Amino acid sequence: MRHSLLRLGLAASLSALLLAPPLRAAERSSARQAELYGNLETFATILDLVQKHYVDEIAGSEIMLGAVNGMLSALDPHSSYLSPKEFKALQEETSGRFGGVGIEVAVRDGVLTVVAPIAGTPAYHQGIKSGDQLAKINGEPVSELTLNEATSLLRGKPGEKVTLTVSRDSQQLDFTLVRALIPQHSVTAAELAPGFHHLQISTFQNATAADFQKALREAGKKRPLKGLILDLRNNPGGLLDQAVLVADLLLEQGLIVSVKGREQERSQPFAAEPGEGKYSGPLTVLVNEGSASASEIVAGALQDHKRALIIGTRTFGKGSVQTVVPLPGDAGLRLTTARYYTPSGRSIQETGISPDLTVPFEEPEEVESASGQVREKDLRHHLENDQQAKKSKKLQRKQQTPTERLLTEDNQLRAALFILQQLARPAAPQL
Repeated sequence: MRHSLLRLGLAASLSALLLAPPLRAAERSSARQAELYGNLETFATILDLVQKHYVDEIAGSEIMLGAVNGMLSALDPHSSYLSPKEFKALQEETSGRFGGVGIEVAVRDGVLTVVAPIAGTPAYHQGIKSGDQLAKINGEPVSELTLNEATSLLRGKPGEKVTLTVSRDSQQLDFTLVRALIPQHSVTAAELAPGFHHLQISTFQNATAADFQKALREAGKKRPLKGLILDLRNNPGGLLDQAVLVADLLLEQGLIVSVKGREQERSQPFAAEPGEGKYSGPLTVLVNEGSASASEIVAGALQDHKRALIIGTRTFGKGSVQTVVPLPGDAGLRLTTARYYTPSGRSIQETGISPDLTVPFEEPEEVESASGQVREKDLRHHLENDQQAKKSKKLQRKQQTPTERLLTEDNQLRAALFILQQLARPAAPQL
């Protein structure tokens, strides 16, 4: 499999027809250039006024940086200037090793919002959820911060504490998290039942496809692989080429995604290619509102080819591709250069991927109790449910394994496993 990274008389009449479009194009180009120079002149005038008359003296570099950030933030939520520190952090993230709390954030309706907590990280374990709106970081309001500034505050040395204040369901909640090294391996695997495996991809990093292929090989060593659950919940995305490679491992042939930009070199289709190590058995895919970008590419390709049953809730809806360009001084530019489309030609920008089977996540009972909602069982001296008490005693006698506990607490995963087992059943003979 070879894929490249995306980095976006009659003669007189005929002569007139050929010459007219270039002339009109040249006129349009000249008009745009004149407008640009006029705007630059206005900018230079404002810059001069600020430097001469603003109440405090401000360095020219600071003004220019503010102008660049303002220009990029006016384009879309994902284009941004990366300072040397931020550019280094991005490189660490895609390589899979950085210090932080483990959340992906984006600006949604002008509010800094959690796209998804990364599985196995401090934010994930402390209960940060997709859709939580960030209000404060270490007591500092984030309303005036850019996306990159907020990301810089979230990251830091492992072992350091950071306090997040989030808005959720009209409540403000405080979480004190201890920064950690975010796991390098983005693929985790578990056998849920004999021959039925759960592979979760937390984000698409440099080695994700290789790790996924390795996990597939390991899954089939003990016993034949009967069915696979690909878990893309709370996967905020990552590298486009890795998403294509993962989809390629699950598709025998056909288009995976089309990337279309203004520039020809930014536009190209990506298709599945012949190769070894592919999985062609029964497949279900779990998604939710935290599944974004690269994870939506995989889910959309598998859904369009009717290769898998998509289960869960509607995805985030990020249908654009960003290119990262190194700048002088170890800085960088993250710029939206293309849109992507699923094999059927649909854009999921804003709309997301609708699952084939909608299964909302049900909070475990202990999490519901911590939500602040009062129920009968929370009242003092309430009567116990005698049937539930007997059930609890049985559970206490039988210690649950991590896999059993996972299935007990995750109704979406239980649904995916049940459906997968039905898909894997041999067809009844026809009489």
